[in-house]
Amino acid sequence: MKALLDESQPIFQQIAQMIMDDIVDGQLKEGERIPSENELSQFYNINRATARKGLQMLVDREIIYKQRGIGMFVKEGARAQVLEEKQGQYREAHIRPLLEEAKRIGMSVNQVIDWIIEEEKKQ
Repeated sequence: MKALLDESQPIFQQIAQMIMDDIVDGQLKEGERIPSENELSQFYNINRATARKGLQMLVDREIIYKQRGIGMFVKEGARAQVLEEKQGQYREAHIRPLLEEAKRIGMSVNQVIDWIIEEEKKQ
């Protein structure tokens, strides 16, 4: 998990986002225990209720689950679910605007694809 929170969005959402990022990156694996409310609140120096709200958000979306008296764990299939969601967000935030701007300035989809392939080769 990253060590710093910022003011870009509510803290509870950042907590949920960091856990989802850790799931995608493989730092948290399916079936693995995640940090508790107490651990998160101490690490980030935040209110425990804020940490709880971020975790509950993930429980509600069925990305993590609670085992009473033991902790919270990454649900089977969570990585695929989060990846699908992030890919959809990526498409909305980047691909659609890219194609709209390309069309506006007279570029074809094939030209955009060619440029993407060229850039990928440079990596």
